[in-house]
Amino acid sequence: MPTLQTKDGTEIYYKDWGTGQPILFSHGWPLDADMWDAQMLFFASRGYRAIAFDRRGFGRSSQPWTGYDYDTFADDIAELIGQLDLQNVVLAGFSMGGGDITRYIARHGSARVAKLALISAVTPIFGQAEGHPGGVDLSVFEGIRQGLTADRAQFLDDFNTLFYGTNRPGAKVSPGVFKQTLFIALHASIKGTIDCVTAFSETDFRPDMAKIDVPTLVIHGDDDQVVPFETTGKLAASLIKGATLKVYPGAPHATATTHADQLNEDLLAFVKS
Repeated sequence: MPTLQTKDGTEIYYKDWGTGQPILFSHGWPLDADMWDAQMLFFASRGYRAIAFDRRGFGRSSQPWTGYDYDTFADDIAELIGQLDLQNVVLAGFSMGGGDITRYIARHGSARVAKLALISAVTPIFGQAEGHPGGVDLSVFEGIRQGLTADRAQFLDDFNTLFYGTNRPGAKVSPGVFKQTLFIALHASIKGTIDCVTAFSETDFRPDMAKIDVPTLVIHGDDDQVVPFETTGKLAASLIKGATLKVYPGAPHATATTHADQLNEDLLAFVKS
């Protein structure tokens, strides 16, 4: 398997398909690079180099005990971009992955970056904090950590309902997708899975927003029951200079799956623009 060994010895798995302008995909919690299958296939088949990696602690990457913070995640991306010598790369991040790529620009600059896409992302800040009273109450995330500790398999199986929005009338998600999601999630480190809840709920990306100096597309469903649109996607678009906001009416959190065709076409148009 293609892997990168980071400076702290962690092995990061990645898949690298096709040739052309590179698009680097950063996955959401508690998934891995395979969540991007529809996007990877779409772009690699259309003359782009599609790259997706498993965040440390997830999928086929190493499961270290520590390092589940956004500075480390951003540095892992920097090492991957450097090893592959990516230039003019489009960064696309879903959910917690939106934080990875935002922090990458804040820490490492945008010299290698052409564009940025934040999809159902936790940026600029997910949980409640000073100056952000509309964020999700931090007790919710404590409940998530407790649920994972008590019975991770059942908690994640139940979480699928909100993730895909199948508690809404007319929602159609196959049983196979639910099984695949649980399968992927249970291959992750339980320590990493729990620690990432703290990372994505408490990290404040508001200072990072001012450092984004590349064209940015923000895509978010307005019925996202996991990462509420009003306090994340909508706010992020208002804080990033020149950002374009696309709202998917009635869409749940998992837009990369439930709205894959629409997302692919919107990303393609953005990359080409």
